[in-house]
Amino acid sequence: MRETMANGGRASYRPIVMIAVFSLIVCGLLFPLAITGLAQALFPGQSNGELVTLNGCTIGSNLIAQNFNASVFFYQRPASESASGVDPDITLQNATSQVPRISNATGIPQTTLDALVNGNVEGKLWVFGSPYVNVLRLNVDLIKQYPQVYDRYLPQDLASGNCGK
Repeated sequence: MRETMANGGRASYRPIVMIAVFSLIVCGLLFPLAITGLAQALFPGQSNGELVTLNGCTIGSNLIAQNFNASVFFYQRPASESASGVDPDITLQNATSQVPRISNATGIPQTTLDALVNGNVEGKLWVFGSPYVNVLRLNVDLIKQYPQVYDRYLPQDLASGNCGK
């Protein structure tokens, strides 16, 4: 009460402002920079979005669903089956159910496609979890193993590796 009267009826706001500025610098600048630096040092691939390259070109991220429309590719999970609509993985059953369509469109034997799907299964830890397949990784494996089939479905710069250079 005395301090209020001594300043002409106003309290000193300096300590409050200093705490706010200090908190802003520490919590809004230093802490995020430290965490970002730590993430870059310890987990560079994950902290940069797990980018996927093909022929030297960045084509997407393993963390976000990619839109594949041609019948020669595996399709991502339908939006009604994914809470966010950007889930990059499909169930093993979904992947194997697409094998006949891709085989018919490409001429690649179904047994070969089944082996490719099984080689890309993730998420099974002993008895925990359901097996799933990352659609982008699976399609990139298809493109790498069968360039004679897939080069005509790729943009010219991606097929040649120019990437807009």
